[in-house]
Amino acid sequence: MSVERISTPGAAGRAALRGLALAAAAAAAPAFAQPDGCPDVRDLLLTNGVVHTMDQADSIVASVRIVGDRFAAVGDGPLGATDCTEIVDLGGRTAVPGLIDNHNHIVLLGLRPGHDTRLESAASIEDVLDLIAARAAGVPEGEWLTAIGGFDPAQFVPPPGEPRFPTLAELDSAAPRHPVYLQMSFAGPGATNSLGKRFFEEAGIGVGDDGSIAGGFQMPNAATRALFELRGLQSLEDQKRGTLDAMRYAASLGLTTHFDQGGFPATGTASDGAAHFDRYRAYDALLALHREGRLLNRIRLNFLHMETDPATPELAARLANVFPDFGDDMLKIVGIGEFTAGASPIITEPGEAWVNGTRRVAEAGWRNENHSLTQEDFKVIIDGWARIDAELDPPGIRGQRWVLAHAPFITQEYTEKLAALGGGVSVLGGWRYISGTEQANGPPFRMLLDSGIPLGMSSDGMQISPMNPWLGLYYVVTGRNARGEPINEGQTLTRDEAIRLYTAANGWFLNEEDLLGTIEPGKYADLAVLSADYFDEDAVPDEALKRLHSVLTIVGGDIVHGSAGSL
Repeated sequence: MSVERISTPGAAGRAALRGLALAAAAAAAPAFAQPDGCPDVRDLLLTNGVVHTMDQADSIVASVRIVGDRFAAVGDGPLGATDCTEIVDLGGRTAVPGLIDNHNHIVLLGLRPGHDTRLESAASIEDVLDLIAARAAGVPEGEWLTAIGGFDPAQFVPPPGEPRFPTLAELDSAAPRHPVYLQMSFAGPGATNSLGKRFFEEAGIGVGDDGSIAGGFQMPNAATRALFELRGLQSLEDQKRGTLDAMRYAASLGLTTHFDQGGFPATGTASDGAAHFDRYRAYDALLALHREGRLLNRIRLNFLHMETDPATPELAARLANVFPDFGDDMLKIVGIGEFTAGASPIITEPGEAWVNGTRRVAEAGWRNENHSLTQEDFKVIIDGWARIDAELDPPGIRGQRWVLAHAPFITQEYTEKLAALGGGVSVLGGWRYISGTEQANGPPFRMLLDSGIPLGMSSDGMQISPMNPWLGLYYVVTGRNARGEPINEGQTLTRDEAIRLYTAANGWFLNEEDLLGTIEPGKYADLAVLSADYFDEDAVPDEALKRLHSVLTIVGGDIVHGSAGSL
């Protein structure tokens, strides 16, 4: 039996940001091996903690015992530990169920070219430079450092300053021996340093004297051309490394499960933005890591479909040849989404392709998900679903758990209509945190929670929104964006209500509430030990929420971030 103690939290601020970046890039703990004479199965007791189980009784316990990949016992004391049980003294730390992100794009993040450097937690230009410098310290000289999506320059300059990227000279100071490429959102703008400028100009891409690279939704543009050139440098091994880096970063935040929503069908040209991928090969790296037993997070997959042919032949083929819920505890298919069919991500009217595709999904009995961004599109979607439901024999789409995602402007009336169809709403905070305004605000968290409709949190990372759940939770409980402006007053939630949407509530969205989301005997042993007490508003004031992270993350009984003896 080994007894190991977790250290107390370190200082916050930029040092914490640097530490988080380095921790996310580090390898996970080695595979577990029981001592001689003990059964060859993980037997782990976490004790002397403050463990928020998130069960229906809101139980808080001191101890959790894990045997194999499941929670075996929850309560106080040794919980039947034996000489073969590894004991971890949490030293009074707070633990929660592993966080579940019910709508993101982690597969796309894993396919980013270069060595991804998450800037989503940066609150100043200095923070950005510190994160890049920390990343450069662990990457071979001459290799690309990239940060594509998941941030907004509005984060980097506090009011009344004008939001901006770091300049070429500033990026040179942080990474003089590595080419750097930063890109906002789907299609820029972006910025680079001197080494990057040389590479892009040799490819015929214009770069400003200050390192700026033009972008925007008219594609191709300089930013998407830059991204295209960098993608051309990638190998499958690079994509596997990037996917592992994405999972390591997630684990460092306490995220243990992702519900991936696919990518826009790629054409393999300079018109492809950060949300595009080759739908035939996009999962190669993920599948390879799964075969090798190297997945660090649980991944659930939706298949995104956008086709204009009213017959929706691609969707029809998918439904005829792929099975929902196919896979295992680490990698599994769930449904169709976040688009069903049609040409545009904004559904302004129920076009023939969208209607036919939606009917196909309903008839096949699959889960379906569509996103809503405007003050009108949720009406088109929910009314369309209701019409298709009425055409079908009972129970129609009820019981299939159809989901409306984002829904910043959904009303009480349409919430009730969706609830009557057995649907739920996936809401996010990080998107509005980094770039929201009083006009571009929402979602109506309070109204939705009080309505009783199934409600869960997501990040929608990593194009227009950060993966970091603590940024999203900060927005949910304060209603303030990254510039400190109150933009969603009257729709905030308490801390306990908010984190439940990232844990217990999200099991419903995966149809795995009996396996995930709470710390209870028989459920998957997914857990995060936090750097500070999220629930204590005196110890962790609102602004400090943004710096929370995990010091020990466990998935299926295996330590995937941190270690019991080195913290």
